[in-house]
Amino acid sequence: MPEIWRAGGSNTGATPELARAIEAEGWDGQMFMDSQCLSADPYAQMGVWACSTERIRLSTGVTNPLTRNLAVTANAAATIHAISGGRAVLGIGRGDSALAYLGHAPVGLKRFEQAIRHLQVLLSGGEIPFDEFGSAGDAPSVHSLSLGNRPEGVRLKWLPEGLSKVPLDVAATGPKVIAMSAPVAERVTFSVGADPERMRWALGQARRARADAGLGDAGISYGAQLVIVCHPDEQTAMDVAMHMAPPLARFQTMQGQVGPADATASENLGKIREGYDMTEHGNVASKERIVGGTLSPEFVKRFAVVGTPGHCFERLRELMALGLERIVAVGPGFYPADWGEAAGLFAKEVLPALRTG
Repeated sequence: MPEIWRAGGSNTGATPELARAIEAEGWDGQMFMDSQCLSADPYAQMGVWACSTERIRLSTGVTNPLTRNLAVTANAAATIHAISGGRAVLGIGRGDSALAYLGHAPVGLKRFEQAIRHLQVLLSGGEIPFDEFGSAGDAPSVHSLSLGNRPEGVRLKWLPEGLSKVPLDVAATGPKVIAMSAPVAERVTFSVGADPERMRWALGQARRARADAGLGDAGISYGAQLVIVCHPDEQTAMDVAMHMAPPLARFQTMQGQVGPADATASENLGKIREGYDMTEHGNVASKERIVGGTLSPEFVKRFAVVGTPGHCFERLRELMALGLERIVAVGPGFYPADWGEAAGLFAKEVLPALRTG
């Protein structure tokens, strides 16, 4: 049975009432944005949800290797896992708005690959020698202290016996991140849009990397983060999708265009690359465009899932048939306030249909 997750945003919320309401709608998981200047702390919010729900899974959506020491990140995820009875997932990427608002671009590929490998060791209860783990900053080495004995590596010594390992979920867009994460992580979540051709490409990259490592599809779960705008009136849905698409589409172009793209896609991705307004990032409910130039409806219809409940169901079913086991829906929960009951149509009609169809 597929997992259908709800993406987080800058105003996800952390009340017990909201947590129980989202769980009651039938969602399998809730993600929490980790961008210190744009959203509240994800682990504090996840703690509230963990204590207020019984079934729904909880994940950072997503963290990065720079804003927290990896041991701190692993510790926080394992804590939520213990509190929730094994319902945490650690979602990580190279970093976007969290780093941009500290004056940085995403972390380099070499550091990111090392980070996901180190996280897997720590989440499994293993130890990483200090000389492999790297520096935590400007503090002198522990070996400069006069001690009878001292730690020699990084390990989560407190992990309870019998606690399952927190699954690592890597957000991936480009071929290099897909290739490095597919053989290592339990989960890979693609951010390549809803075009079946691009999804086949991403899945092919991941499967090739696992095959090269002597691995099959067992032990890995493939998912996709997708902009989904569901409304009975197609034009109303399109109006909202036009400003929801750029924040997700920019991952495919901000450091060079990746994946297959025809002339229309290349033109629209170029507009996003040249005109994206990072000062409005995370403001998914805004009706203001956050990208220079107008995107073409043709591009948005292919990149996002836009339209009536029936249309959204068919589009998602087509993508899942390619081998996706998870969908992370970007949109539900952040539709305009004046939509009324239409704002809940995805959870009411599409979500249960995906379970049975």
